[in-house]
Amino acid sequence: MIRVRQIKIDAHLDQNKNIKKKLASRLKIKEKEIQNYQIKKQSLDARDKNMISYVYDIDVEVLNEEYILNYNKDLLITKTPKEEYQKIEALNKNIAPIIIGSGPAGLFAAHTFIESGIIPTIIERGEKIEERINTVNKFWETGILNENSNVQFGEGGAGTFSDGKLNTLVKDKLFYGKHVLETFIKFGAPPEILYNYKPHIGTDILREVIKNMREYLISKGAIFKYNSCLTDIIIKNNKIKEIVINNKEIVRTDILILAIGHSARDTFKLLAEKGLKMEAKPFAVGYRIEHPQDMINESQYGNFYKKDLGPANYKLTYQSSNSLGVYSFCMCPGGFVVNASSENNRLAVNGMSNYKRDEENANSALIVTVNASTYGSDLFSGLNFQENLEKTAYELGKGSIPIQLLKDYYNNIPSTKLGSVKPSMKGTYTLTNLNNLLPPELNFALKEAIDNFDKKIKNFKYDDAILSGIESRTSSPIKILRDSNFSSNIDGIYPCGEGAGYAGGIQTSAIDGIKVAEAIMK
Repeated sequence: MIRVRQIKIDAHLDQNKNIKKKLASRLKIKEKEIQNYQIKKQSLDARDKNMISYVYDIDVEVLNEEYILNYNKDLLITKTPKEEYQKIEALNKNIAPIIIGSGPAGLFAAHTFIESGIIPTIIERGEKIEERINTVNKFWETGILNENSNVQFGEGGAGTFSDGKLNTLVKDKLFYGKHVLETFIKFGAPPEILYNYKPHIGTDILREVIKNMREYLISKGAIFKYNSCLTDIIIKNNKIKEIVINNKEIVRTDILILAIGHSARDTFKLLAEKGLKMEAKPFAVGYRIEHPQDMINESQYGNFYKKDLGPANYKLTYQSSNSLGVYSFCMCPGGFVVNASSENNRLAVNGMSNYKRDEENANSALIVTVNASTYGSDLFSGLNFQENLEKTAYELGKGSIPIQLLKDYYNNIPSTKLGSVKPSMKGTYTLTNLNNLLPPELNFALKEAIDNFDKKIKNFKYDDAILSGIESRTSSPIKILRDSNFSSNIDGIYPCGEGAGYAGGIQTSAIDGIKVAEAIMK
């Protein structure tokens, strides 16, 4: 096949009708000579609001391929390269790995084992997805929290209640990312995630994908244990021998994958007690901000195109005058702000969108990078900083999500009533003063950043925009150290995924799960 890059088509036009026409023109052939084509990448060029275009890289099948490649001088027309993930074979299939956690890292580690004929056991502290959804909905309606099964814990991991973004900036010469996307499609994700520049599944579809993946794994022999929390690890002569589940069930094992997620604070402390080498790592904290989605659409696309292109997103960064990095994170077009708490008397928020992204508001985290200079140098200083912020957020909101109008945040006065923006939230909320939540230097950096973002996105500093807090679970505050073979300092224990500090989202966590499983199989 031939790859044709940089095919541009006006966003107003029918894309399917015009792709073939554009391909024929670029290849200098007739349309009927094109036998087949496949989109490899689709992005959007919105720099000129008067001429927004979709931009494609497309693989084309034609009869006279060699002739075209030999005589066409267009440097953007080349032979399609081979871009396939190469599955490895296990040297020893008589192993029985145990995986702690059924988020993307744990599920994809399990999938990699199963595809090679190895039967894993997956230990999950929370519930299977169907039960977990009911538990989370009950929490949002009543405030009754299950500390082991919630937005952070349970089958699918924290990403299940998110926008389902599949972005990654990881260099991927071995095409792990493509393999992850193809696997998601196999289990029910929309096919366009394979070529969209900013792919997403949406929380509604992702839940079905996870269920389908679990049922497939079980059909191949995988064992899932839910409501099963790792409570102890037995180590002898620097090797893992046993684990204890729920303080009573003892399970022998010599291979343990820790795909615990970024919120497993009790497990981090257990691992420290058991002598696993860990270190504190920087993370980020801040607020969610809600704007009318139509306002973001108009700013990003202009009036002429905004109805054609669906919900717009944005990505913003800023370095404050007090030397703090501020950026938008996990932007959710047409989504919800959700109460993402996992501990009683503490409160954290996150963003979530369905596949259609059709809610009234856009929301995004606006967060500031923090490190030891903010919270201290001990191993658990960052974790304690997170917990204290969440305790303050809980108290400010009296158990509900604390929110504030942007104009009141700038004026440092409590909000007493809503303006034109009505919160799109899962969970109850309370008007308050968020200046009392973060340290003053972080509030200063955020306000300065919002001033800057207003120059990039029209009306970003909208008086009635709504801030909510605390966005504290952006990444793990702990890194579990591992060597080039993905092993910790304890023989047989393999840290994995976002909770171990080696990933930053659904796709990178899935990739890390695959790599850890491969390392064990080798």
